[in-house]
Amino acid sequence: MAQRLDRINRLLDGVTRNRREITSPEGIVLEVDIANPGERLVAFLIDFLFWMLGTILLYVILRLMLAENFNGSVAITIVLFVSFLLRNLYFIHFELQSQGATPGKRITSLKVIDRGGGPLLPGAIIARNLTREVEIFLPLGLFFAVPQMDAGASFWTAATYFGWALAVSALPFFNRDRLRAGDLIAGTMVISVPRRALLAELARDSARYVFSRSQLEAYGAFELQVLEELLRRPTSPDTTLMQQQVCTKICRKIGWTEPVPAAEALDFLRAFYTAERAHLEREQLFGHYRADKTEAAATRR
Repeated sequence: MAQRLDRINRLLDGVTRNRREITSPEGIVLEVDIANPGERLVAFLIDFLFWMLGTILLYVILRLMLAENFNGSVAITIVLFVSFLLRNLYFIHFELQSQGATPGKRITSLKVIDRGGGPLLPGAIIARNLTREVEIFLPLGLFFAVPQMDAGASFWTAATYFGWALAVSALPFFNRDRLRAGDLIAGTMVISVPRRALLAELARDSARYVFSRSQLEAYGAFELQVLEELLRRPTSPDTTLMQQQVCTKICRKIGWTEPVPAAEALDFLRAFYTAERAHLEREQLFGHYRADKTEAAATRR
């Protein structure tokens, strides 16, 4: 019954993408919607546009600063080097600072997550983005450089480079989770994050459960997202049991001494979600962003 209700909700939301279950370090099964290749392509093109505009702007600045010596092979070398730096720093910076979302991904409601359900580590972000050089930009660069390297280069040499880029770029079409080579190496995946209004019952105030600052600092943004997904699950015996188990884990983690009856576990989780969300948003306004519980708690300034 729960699966049927979930399927109906997805149809009403116009969702046709694949769905996968991943288990968080807390042992919570989290359902995520896999981003389809079309969405990823649009996000990449938006990011590509921003990156190109930044490259062109920097090129103009360098041209004005080095007007006399900025020509020929020197100019080409500088442009290629600057383009490489901007391209990689752009993707790595935004995915590190925005929890796996570049401007293009935010516009298309996508984000990068860890396939194992854990926090998105910097090493994974760097690996998946540097791999893009081998996947796309290196073969395309060789493809366009063939006529310049050898005027008599064969058609098949250029076709090989172009085919390389085309074949690797098509990899997401041939696996269930729509993973590109960089995702396979880094252990990541790209999911869709639908723009959904916060449910009224999730945002309501609860006077019964009041949490201290130290209790709210036990978790971060990732755990809040996991809790929200749990609260959005259709009502079922399995969901109720899972909510009770999570309630017990949270109480133990934050040191909540007052007994929470099983029948009130959902009310407790809603109250904790509301308080935790408000706490994290307030901290972020002051520059204290906490990605997950593994990071040090924010301190007062």
